[in-house]
Amino acid sequence: MASRISLADSAVRDLEAVRDWYVSQSTPDVGERLIREVLASLDQLAQFPESGRVVPEFDQPWLRELIRLPFRIVYRVDGERVRVVRVWRSERPMDSEPDL
Repeated sequence: MASRISLADSAVRDLEAVRDWYVSQSTPDVGERLIREVLASLDQLAQFPESGRVVPEFDQPWLRELIRLPFRIVYRVDGERVRVVRVWRSERPMDSEPDL
C-alpha cells in the first residue's frame, strides 16, 4: 500500500527559494528541472517510505532523508503518512530541527 505524501510549509518555502534563486541567476529552467526531480522522488517515498536513511544530525528513526543531489529531502514517517519537512542543500549541515 502506498503512503500518503504531504509537504510542510517549510518544504514548500524551500522549493520556492530554489526557484527564486535560479530565476535570479537567469537560469529558471535549471531551477524548474531540479524541482521536478525533487517532486519525482516523492513517488519513491510513497512506495518505500523507509528507503531513505535516518538523518544523522538527529538520529531519530522517524526522521529520514533521501539524497538527490544537490538536495537532502528530509521527511517524517508516521504510519502510512510521509511528510516532507525540508528540501535542504546537501552541502549545508542541518543546524536546527526541521519543522515537524
